[in-house]
This record gives sequence, C-alpha cells and structure tokens, in this order.
Amino acid sequence: MFSGRIGQRILLVGQAPGPIEVDQSRPFAGRAGRQLMRWMVRAGFANDADVRRRVYMTAMTTCFPGKRPGGAGDRRPTTREVALCSPWLDALLELLQPRLILPVGSLALTRFLPRARLEDVVGSAFSMTGTELMGSPVDAPILVPLPHPSGQSRWLNEAPRVALLERALARLRELVVWAEANRLD
Repeated sequence: MFSGRIGQRILLVGQAPGPIEVDQSRPFAGRAGRQLMRWMVRAGFANDADVRRRVYMTAMTTCFPGKRPGGAGDRRPTTREVALCSPWLDALLELLQPRLILPVGSLALTRFLPRARLEDVVGSAFSMTGTELMGSPVDAPILVPLPHPSGQSRWLNEAPRVALLERALARLRELVVWAEANRLD
C-alpha cells in the first residue's frame, strides 16, 4: 500500500495498512490518518491534500496483517512479514532517494534506527547512521521519527511525550523546506 510519485522528496513510512486503507486504497485513510494529517498541518502543510501531494506514503508491510486476537486494534506485523516486504521498501528507497524520511511508530523506527526507542528520538532529527542532527542538514536523507497516531497507541498519554511530538513537528516544519528545495517535480 502506497501513495505518491517519483520526485517527492519526503517519504513517510508507517506500520501496515489497516482495513480502511485497504478498502480506500490509500495509506492513512482512517482515524489514525486523520490524526496524522492534523499533525502534518501543525508542521506546515496546508491540509490533507497538500500532504498527499508532497509526501510519498508507504508502510513496513504492504498487506493488512489482520486484527489482534480479540479484535481490539490491528495486529502488529511479525518480523517475518516485515522481512518479506523489506526488499520492496529497499527498492523504493533506492528509486525515490528521499531527502527526508518520517518513520511513524516504533515498527518503522526499527527499520531506520534499529536500537532507538521513540521516547529517545521523537523531537529530534537524525542522519541514517543515527547521529543526531544539531544544525542544518548537510547530507540526505534525514530522519524525523514520529509516534504512531493510532488511537490504540498510549504513547501520547503523558505530557512529556506530547512535548516531544510538538518538538518533532516544529523540526519537521524546518526540514520540509530543506527537503523540497531541490524537488524533482
């Protein structure tokens, strides 16, 4: 599941499509997507359509992994499922060569910063080697991790973490300008 086109310099990587995304054939189409779009507006995008015009969206896995046992939320893809889809994501990264990558949630974070925890990285920007970016970026791609916007996630239930999200959105606002300075479209 993806939406975007060649030339977009910002890549957003989520966990996996949900049933609404599969039904509507576009990433972040459900409730979590509406929350994500509110965040993106706070980061400087005009609206949902503007985000989708400027950001290539995909996920760690391309298929809906199913519901959790008991039906409370979507099941997190297994390591094997992620591994099966990783060649697709690798090829996408090579093709797009994004300047800015937004790993959304802990599963996407493990792809780009394998040993990092959300609370240690949300609010900051990083090189692909995991070095925190202190000033203006020099080399691309730059990573700006975000928590997952799902209502099932309890990550944002603590005020310090909400403050980290606000820092991440402010940093994202700055870096979007840099990322799109050399857009190919």
